[in-house]
Amino acid sequence: MTYQEALRYLNSFVNYEKQYEYDYKKSFKIERMKRFASLLGNPQMAVKSIHIAGTKGKGSTCAILHSILKEAGYKVGLYTSPHLVSFQERIRIGDCLISEEDVCKLLDKIKYIIDKFKDDRPSFFEVYTALAYLYFKERRVDFAIYEVGLGGRLDATNVIEPLACAITPISYEHTDKLGNTLSQIASEKAGIIKENGICVLSPQEKEALAVIEDICKERKTKLIVVGRDIMFEELKATDEKETFSIFGLFNEYPILEMKLLGHHQVINAATAIGIIEGLSFHNIIIPFDAVKEGIAAAKWEGRLEVITRDPYLIIDGAQNRASAATLAKSIKKQFRYKKLILVLGVSKDKDINGILDELLPISDSIILTKSKVVERACAPSRIKELISAKDKEIILTSNVEEALDKARSKALTEDLVLVTGSLFVVGEARHILVNKVNVVV
Repeated sequence: MTYQEALRYLNSFVNYEKQYEYDYKKSFKIERMKRFASLLGNPQMAVKSIHIAGTKGKGSTCAILHSILKEAGYKVGLYTSPHLVSFQERIRIGDCLISEEDVCKLLDKIKYIIDKFKDDRPSFFEVYTALAYLYFKERRVDFAIYEVGLGGRLDATNVIEPLACAITPISYEHTDKLGNTLSQIASEKAGIIKENGICVLSPQEKEALAVIEDICKERKTKLIVVGRDIMFEELKATDEKETFSIFGLFNEYPILEMKLLGHHQVINAATAIGIIEGLSFHNIIIPFDAVKEGIAAAKWEGRLEVITRDPYLIIDGAQNRASAATLAKSIKKQFRYKKLILVLGVSKDKDINGILDELLPISDSIILTKSKVVERACAPSRIKELISAKDKEIILTSNVEEALDKARSKALTEDLVLVTGSLFVVGEARHILVNKVNVVV
């Protein structure tokens, strides 16, 4: 098949990333994914793997870990979601995204197996996860890093047997599917913890921590907690880099520098180093220089990413209250500007009120928009109804490109434009901007 035919075929599967209402426990079927993987010969078992779940920071932690292992000389596969611009971003080895040709070849190989499912077809995410399993096996990677799509227990990535897993900070998200309390959400995410395994845990609220500690004890899993077993110290934060030190179980990592911005990224780096130290229990030793160079080289688009300066144009996927609070804190701490122009687009199933509570106080004017590719995108007019502040200028737009044009026309040299909310909005914005402006490297 051609790549366009491959895209049409992939888009023929139900995609829960873009849907608003569905029954999580009936739609996410881990037994179906186990059968799917089994029919493919369980390719995921042929590669050493690492598994990362969480609410905030799991993609960044994956990216940092990927960079460290790459600098250590390993051939490393990385599977993440969602993508910002292209499906190909989800599957990569080293610096190279999966090619259009390889997507087509792999789909040709597995189409006859998918046909066996008839009335119980896999989802889009399950099919793409299967492609990652096959691709990493065929390319004989040394390690494959998998980011959980949603939750953990029922996720399509949860048929691997990882060397180690990690759970990044847990906060309220997808409460209609994962549960209304942090305990329930933590229990779903802790579903990736395996018997006699290794789990690295980012700092958590007490409620989530208690659940994960109990599950690790029950499954005889070694638990390494950032903030208790792995310590960190932020030394300096600018609009260009973070400087910090990490103190691990076995080693110290002084004066590390990273282009990923924000105190939360220091925590993500500490979590990645926790995984690196966890690998030593499997006699896999990563040298300090690889850790240092890997952290310095780490990139993760769409997360507090500076697209331009003078004026600042920053994009970040803050999709719940906790992420929005972290974003607001980082913006105020690390950037100097006169006025902030907020470009916001959010999905219907997100905590829109919580996001507004955190971002409105730092915003001087607000431009509301929506993604053109997601049916669960909230109408800008509906978001406006939730804004109680009457002293701020509010502009409604019908798409991301219109919103960006209005923001850039309003922004003076000393201002800051912040594009945030849905990762789909951020992805569309990034695609538009890299073709219009000189992007900061």
